[in-house]
Amino acid sequence: MSVTREELENEFDRPPFLKRLSPYDWVWAALVVIGTVYAFMYYREHMGIYEEVILFGTGISLLAFGWLWKPMRHFSLVVAVVSLFGISLYGTDLANAESSFFLKYLISSQSAIIWMSALFVMATLAYYFSLATGSAFSGKLGTALTWIATVMGAVGLMVRWRETHLSGVDMGYIPVSNLYEVFVLFAVMTAMMYLHYERSFKNRAMGAFVSTVITASVAFLMWYSYTRGAHEIQPLVPALQSWWMKIHVPANFIGYGGFSIAAMMGVAYLLSARWPQSLMARRLPSLEAMDEMMYRAVAIGFAFFTLATILGAMWAAEAWGGYWSWDPKETWALIVWLNYAAWLHLRLTKGWRGGVLAWWAVVGLFITLFAFLGVNIFLSGLHSYGTL
Repeated sequence: MSVTREELENEFDRPPFLKRLSPYDWVWAALVVIGTVYAFMYYREHMGIYEEVILFGTGISLLAFGWLWKPMRHFSLVVAVVSLFGISLYGTDLANAESSFFLKYLISSQSAIIWMSALFVMATLAYYFSLATGSAFSGKLGTALTWIATVMGAVGLMVRWRETHLSGVDMGYIPVSNLYEVFVLFAVMTAMMYLHYERSFKNRAMGAFVSTVITASVAFLMWYSYTRGAHEIQPLVPALQSWWMKIHVPANFIGYGGFSIAAMMGVAYLLSARWPQSLMARRLPSLEAMDEMMYRAVAIGFAFFTLATILGAMWAAEAWGGYWSWDPKETWALIVWLNYAAWLHLRLTKGWRGGVLAWWAVVGLFITLFAFLGVNIFLSGLHSYGTL
């Protein structure tokens, strides 16, 4: 998808970015600043210098996302309002979940996450029905269900954060510490990234493919919860009681989300290339557009995965006394990094496009899946606290 001369000229003719901001943009900025300062003033005594930096960095990032991608505003405001409502219902006692209708059936962490899972499954069915029949209504329904599911997942994580603090003295932690929590994070991150691409490429047929991998993740989440009791809040092991976790894990899962989207677009690309006259191929974006989407998803995923790997090495130096120890998790993270580095290198320097990179993206997802989950099952090492 090349940029035309007219598009370049229009871009240079546009006024500076700040002058393009509307009054609503500045209202959004004021809300983010007020919320960030309030959190800082209210919780300052519980934060160290690193947590303070993370807080203000998050506030700046949220402000920028809201300016650059308008739906982020509505998403963030709804999540904030619903999460604060749920937290207020708890008060200072977890037992209130049994007496409050909203907590018991809607917005306690476990209830919200169950709703998230069910809504993602329904969204997947709606997307597939739209792909099969061409129904515009079903496609819009799939998008709406995905948005609601993403909100419920984010609310579940926010309320769970408060629940960890109510579970006992010195128990509070950010809910990205075990497989249960990070699978919720993966579903939310991947769905948000997809919704951005859906809006950018103006095509909902892609949802059938991307929602498939999200539904697979929530299926594992439900199995893991009900067979292992993974939803129960447990004290953190000492290695995870670090501020590094607040930035290392989310960065990792933005990377995983990008790689997953690229793989599912690779599947869509290969099917469209194999049967170009099929109804599916006619409803999906062009091969060039899907190739571009694969590239964007891998590039974003690689950037955040690189950041996560660097942060992980710094965390390892603090926790274990060395930046790199060739632990199985570290070794497979390096394999994932080299895989996508080679993917990007061949696309950018050699001009590779199309089917080869589509197949590579699909295979790359299995490499990533083993690095994330397979290592926990089959190997052991310094990351053994993440085993199933």
